[in-house]
Order: sequence, then C-alpha cells, then structure tokens
Amino acid sequence: MIPPALLARLASLELVARAVVDGALHGAHYTDRPGFSQEFAEYRDYMPGDDPRFVDWNAYARTDRTLLKLFEGETNTRLLVLLDTSASMDAFGRRGILGRTGDGGGDAPSKLRYAAYLAAALTHIAGRQHDAAGLLTFDDAVRTYLPPRLGQVQQIFHRLDELAPSGGSDWTGAFTHAASHMTKRGIIAAISDFYCEPADFGRALRILGSRGHDLIAFHVLDADERRPRARGPLGGNVTLRDAESGQVIEVDATDLRARYPERLDEHEQALRREAGAAGAHYVRLNADEPLDRALIGYLRFRNRRP
Repeated sequence: MIPPALLARLASLELVARAVVDGALHGAHYTDRPGFSQEFAEYRDYMPGDDPRFVDWNAYARTDRTLLKLFEGETNTRLLVLLDTSASMDAFGRRGILGRTGDGGGDAPSKLRYAAYLAAALTHIAGRQHDAAGLLTFDDAVRTYLPPRLGQVQQIFHRLDELAPSGGSDWTGAFTHAASHMTKRGIIAAISDFYCEPADFGRALRILGSRGHDLIAFHVLDADERRPRARGPLGGNVTLRDAESGQVIEVDATDLRARYPERLDEHEQALRREAGAAGAHYVRLNADEPLDRALIGYLRFRNRRP
C-alpha cells in the first residue's frame, strides 16, 4: 500500500500507475487473464503518446506514413473513464494543476490528482488485460474524448497530465455524450466528488445503464471535506465560497460543525441509493488513502463481466 503523498513524488503518471497496480495485484494474488486473441480491425495515423508497439513498420516502409494497427479481441472489454475536472476537484489538498505546486512533505494530493492516479491505474490495468481503454474529461462541457481503443494507454496518460480544473459539472451532458458515442457495451468508470443533486446523478447513470453498460462510480472526497475546519469562533459566522460558482455565503460555525457531517452522510447515502437503482456499483474513496482497495474492488467488478 503506497500512500498518495509518496505517489506524488514519482516522475510520471505511468510510474504511478505501475506502482499502484503492481502493489494491488500483488496484494490480491491476481494474475492477468489468459486466453486473449485478437484480430486486426483498422489503421489510424500514429499520434504522440500512442504505444509504438502497435505501429505497422511494414506499412511505414511502403507508404512513408506512420500508421497504428488497431485490433478487436475476442475477450477484451471496453473501458471508458469519465473524469470530472470541475473546479471543486481542486478545492482541497495540494493545489495547482494535478498538484504540481506546494510540493510539501506528507500533504495529501488534491482530489483531481488523486482521481488522475486512479484513472491512470485503471487504464494501466486495461492495457495489461488487453482491454480497449478510453477517456472522457468534462467540467461544464466535454473537454476530452478518446473512444476506447487498444494501443492508446500512453495517449491517455498524456491527456491526464494536461488536466486543468475549471467550471462546474454537467453530468447529463457528459453521460449523454458517452452514451451516444460508445455504442458497444462496456464498462463506464465515473470519478468525481459528485457535487450534484443525487436525483440528477441517478438520471445521468440511467442514460448509460439503459445502453447495457456496466457502471462503477468512484466518489472521491478530501479530508477537509469530511472534517471541515470551521475557523470562526463558537457562536460566530464563517464565510464560505463555492469553488465552482464563486458564490459567497455566511454560515454559523457551530451549526456547520454540528450538522455538516450529518448532511454529508445523507448526501452519500442518497448517491449510493441512486447508483443502486441504476444498477451501478458505488465506491467511496478518500484522497489521503491508498488506492489498493479501489483497484481490487474494480478488478472483482470487472471480472464479473462476461
């Protein structure tokens, strides 16, 4: 189990993904699934970040074009990671794009960096399992869409390295985009702090569930969200600013300390109920805890799929 603060010191998301996945697989005594076979599907132009092992060098010699060979496997699964990059995902923990600033000691990473660790690890697992992997990032609009394909793990890592938090979260738009573009059945892994109405979350999940996709929702929270430090005096007010809208409100510090944990628990339970009603698997994660539990749970979830 590698603490997230130590993962932040690794040089790249690829190293993070390998370290996290190898640790989780070793702890679970898990091995890659055998029996994979693949058939050529199509060519596309090579793009920076693509796996060079899939380049057709014979075609390059004939045409002077760098072409990537894409395959369809008999047993491979399509994985699409939906990653929320809204401003609230960078509101706590280490600051900056993917937490590259404030590199101090044992600080936990921001939720966005932790989510990027998780997305990279899921993508790395997909590569090891010969699964086609894709990525959709969004805030109040879809920012990145890479449809699930074999051979683009490095490209996904590159996109994850470029994440920049901003805006709010349009769940309906993101899920509708995924549903309309991912027409073949697969696994959808959504990663977010889920600052949304639970009913809206449930409706968005049902858009994908109705297409036959298997759904898993990773709910990422920071320690300061679970245990907010209200700095106002007892009986006084504290000023809070919404990370996404910028709206400023004043709340009673005593009320915040007393009622906030209850409201957060109610919100989580409502999300869990909506996920269950949509046939989705709900996983709560803390950004200051190792990813092993999430990955082992995902592997069990993934292997239930025929």
